[in-house]
Amino acid sequence: MPTKVSPTPLDRVVPAPASVKPWGSPYRITGATAIRVDDSPRVGRIGEYLADILRPSTGYRLPLVHSGRGGIQLRLERQPKGGLGAEGYRLDSSEAGITITATEPAGLFHGVQTLRQLLPPAVEKKSVQPGPWLVAGGTIKDSPRYAYRGAMLDVSRHFFTVAQVKRYIDELALYKINELHLHLSDDQGWRIAVDSWPRLATYGGSTEVGGGRGGHYTKADYQEIVRYAASRYLEVVPEIDMPGHTNAALASYADLNCNGTAPPLYTGTDVGFSSLCVGKDVTYDFVDDVIRELAAITPGRYLHIGGDEAHSTSHEDYVKFMDRVQPVVAEYGKTVIAWHQITGAHPAKGAIAQYWGLDDTDAAEKAQVVKAAQNGTGLILSPADRIYLDMKYTEDTPLGQDWAGLVEVKRSYDWDPGNYLAGVPGSAIRGVEAPLWTETIVTDADIDQMVFPRLAGAAELGWSPASTHDWDAYKVRLAAQAARWDALGIGYYRSPEVSW
Repeated sequence: MPTKVSPTPLDRVVPAPASVKPWGSPYRITGATAIRVDDSPRVGRIGEYLADILRPSTGYRLPLVHSGRGGIQLRLERQPKGGLGAEGYRLDSSEAGITITATEPAGLFHGVQTLRQLLPPAVEKKSVQPGPWLVAGGTIKDSPRYAYRGAMLDVSRHFFTVAQVKRYIDELALYKINELHLHLSDDQGWRIAVDSWPRLATYGGSTEVGGGRGGHYTKADYQEIVRYAASRYLEVVPEIDMPGHTNAALASYADLNCNGTAPPLYTGTDVGFSSLCVGKDVTYDFVDDVIRELAAITPGRYLHIGGDEAHSTSHEDYVKFMDRVQPVVAEYGKTVIAWHQITGAHPAKGAIAQYWGLDDTDAAEKAQVVKAAQNGTGLILSPADRIYLDMKYTEDTPLGQDWAGLVEVKRSYDWDPGNYLAGVPGSAIRGVEAPLWTETIVTDADIDQMVFPRLAGAAELGWSPASTHDWDAYKVRLAAQAARWDALGIGYYRSPEVSW
């Protein structure tokens, strides 16, 4: 007799949903299943996205239709029951069909990610698989804890192509990440074309750590990344790091240096040695041009101005620089994000500080961040010894760094953003972001090895209610992701802390 196949339990999802209520019989996707959408182009595109995932593995036609009953329905409702917010969704599954309901298309898209996890992992494969394609019966009601759920990719230390960034975007979308922070400039490479300062990209972008060819994005390349991210409901946050981490710019234009002499291009990994010349007017012409051109091709709300490790800039000059640069970001319609060192200057009204300190960071530095948060500065939490994705898992990890310590999977998950910094009001926490610095990261396989499985935990910290946070339960759900990563061709670190 054939083995009876049981559907994936509704509570096996990562990030953990806010509410799960199993009931009734499962739904089975068959050759007769259709995907029902309304006349909205955005809903239609989500329907096509879902069909593109399901068709290769099921072998079914799965047509998009605008009428009828049953099948898989994607439905927008302006006032769905339970107040789902801009990114929440409700998934109802029964023998009669599946309905995903949301207030906004982003919610439908996140609901589709949950539906993927409720289907067998083989659904992710690009060839016809045997099935059956069952979805457990019941209701999931879900919405995020934090509005900002980010991941950063450093394309400056090593350059990654548009295709590689798109692959990363697809991986982030699986776990309802909605912000892609691109670190576009650093000592080792300038990665975005600026028409008014063309040598930034052509010369400043011509190398990378270790002396490789580097590369840069044309404006069309960058806009293609932005468009693709938007199709996966991610917003791109571009970063131009300054006044430090600027050797690629200083090497490209001698006038940006206080002594008028351009330094050589840099391919090492030291930090803190470079600085824009704070006292020169040309510095602010440069900043204005770069921010203006970047803002014009960035539809998202934010522009990140860096501000970390400016060890070659005096405190007085650092404050002066940040006071002049923050209003430029506002002038071009964007909200400032900067690394948390900006709290030692004068954060602009509405600015957001990204905290990358450690559990044992100096108390005075933490107090500075807490005070800024109490005075209205928003915080994104990226503690380096928790969710920096480039930290080694163990001493034997061949990739990555260990200056913030070793970060195994449990450590990266087992902290609460809501009480991580004592004294910070809950309203100040915008969310979490998991950065991937790429001094040692060169290939897609390198990215996957360091990002998975820790990204899933960071995503859960940003999305799931604090009440669901439990390592022992999480590691079971995490282990269930492994077969899906195998099907997707994602090579991950098989942590001994998880029973894969």
